[in-house]
Amino acid sequence: MSETLLSSLQRGSHQAMEQIYQVYWADIFDAALKKTGDEAIAQDITQEIFISLWENCKTINLSGTLGAYLYGAVKYKVINYFRSGSIKEQHQTALTALMDEQHTAAADDKLILRELHLEVDAAIALLPEKMQMVFTMSRKQEKSMKEIAAELDVSVQTVKNQISAALKLLKKSLSYILLMAVLIGLT
Repeated sequence: MSETLLSSLQRGSHQAMEQIYQVYWADIFDAALKKTGDEAIAQDITQEIFISLWENCKTINLSGTLGAYLYGAVKYKVINYFRSGSIKEQHQTALTALMDEQHTAAADDKLILRELHLEVDAAIALLPEKMQMVFTMSRKQEKSMKEIAAELDVSVQTVKNQISAALKLLKKSLSYILLMAVLIGLT
């Protein structure tokens, strides 16, 4: 999903920029707030990141995910803010405390988790309509196979087959996520 958004953004799509802003704003703001401890500064940093993204959208070349790129931008903007010399020593002490591994890892994990949810939702949306409906009823609405079969007027075996086929397709289309999780240490 983030790849198609980035492609649209690179073509100058205002809608893509709005969607990126809607999806990532809260997480980017939270990450900046955790690092600065000041809402006004965090808002300024968040705003600067999205302005910079829009101004440089045609030249951005990502090696990772859009979320990782934005989170990296937070880190560098915060560091530049604290280096600017316009802050007091107490802010530098706060930065040291806020930039420790636990805070960084928690913010990273939150962004990565959101990205993974978006990828899974996108993969589910690509399933055939009937299979998508059965899978959603089973996994998201937590209905039993009997309930699904009764509601859709099909056999329980058909429901089992649809769920099994959906899981196979999702496993195949999302196999790279497991590799990413292993590489970044989520598992």
